[in-house]
Amino acid sequence: MTQTTTRARPRAPMRARAEIDLAALRANVRSLRERAPHAALMAVVKSDAYGHGALPCARAALQAGATWLGTATPQEALALRAAGITPADARVMCWLWTPGGPWAEAVEADLDMGIGGMWALREVTDAARALGRTAKIQLKADTGLGRNGCQPADWPALVAAARAAEAEGTAKVTGLWSHFACADEPGHPSIELQLTAFREMVAYAEGQGLAPEVRHLANSPATLTLPHAHFDLVRTGIAMYGVSPSPELGTPAELGLRPVMTLAASVALVKDVPAGHGVSYGHHYVTERATTLGLIPVGYADGIPRNASGRGPVLVGGRWRRARGRIAMDQFVVDLCGETVEPGEEAILFGPGDRGEPTAEDWAQAADTIAYEIVTRIGQRIPRVHVNEDPSQDR
Repeated sequence: MTQTTTRARPRAPMRARAEIDLAALRANVRSLRERAPHAALMAVVKSDAYGHGALPCARAALQAGATWLGTATPQEALALRAAGITPADARVMCWLWTPGGPWAEAVEADLDMGIGGMWALREVTDAARALGRTAKIQLKADTGLGRNGCQPADWPALVAAARAAEAEGTAKVTGLWSHFACADEPGHPSIELQLTAFREMVAYAEGQGLAPEVRHLANSPATLTLPHAHFDLVRTGIAMYGVSPSPELGTPAELGLRPVMTLAASVALVKDVPAGHGVSYGHHYVTERATTLGLIPVGYADGIPRNASGRGPVLVGGRWRRARGRIAMDQFVVDLCGETVEPGEEAILFGPGDRGEPTAEDWAQAADTIAYEIVTRIGQRIPRVHVNEDPSQDR
């Protein structure tokens, strides 16, 4: 798990830190709830809450009105229960199972388990039968994404088996769900095709006697832009952390969101070098004139993308600088263009942008990737500093 420090503000210099603004996260959850006023909200906290710290973010989301928590793996869901999030606090769902998974532990922890195929239904009902318990399951339909989930041709058999498990008392189908492939591409023809397929598969299951509590399809982009896809529950992941699901949908501010993570480091070294001086491995950057270099003590071992070498932006001394030369495992260099910067001065890699700093989207563009990856990949060597924990102080 990611190392987490909780306090009002960093009191001592750090090599680097990821400051997590829980007030911003709560505001984002409230904004997303306003987008889907007739649906419950699942706060997706998989992958350590997209790198932000699963437990503090889960608690903040619940404070702001989320009633469900979502994880990918059962281990992530079980960790939330072990940390004290009880069934009375929130429903917790997980969906990425492999054969031989911790089904018994999940049943005992009262998790809702995503089931996408017959093998998984057999394993969960075997575990429930052995425990003398009823498992909560949610049948996943593959409506066109082509990843996890049951194909329409196999849906009748899975529904029949689930109905038999309900009759036996080993399972209760609490949900029917699917996932969009292209909701972050406005107007993509697959969106309406998937909606139609989902409605048909839900209608079939209900016609066969299943009575789910929730039907859900909407991820973050669908929550923001497709109100007719909200159904009973929306699953908000990246938007909850104040990152736009896609530049095509708008900036965070345009979507009513605020980035939650600010990644900063202390300048480790400042030195003057002559013209013609090579910088970092391979000398892909050579100084054109006498200049000043600043050493930023984070690298690809910390999740800084190496393929942003030469392009990754950093705010140092009130100005944007670029990573010059190769980003190495633990450090990279910026050209300060002869300006005076003291060692220990803050270098902001990304944040909300309020102070003129780059954003996660700026790094995504520099690395030819998506902002999801930028925040999620920040590594365990960088402590998370959670601020604004008290919801009574929210404006």
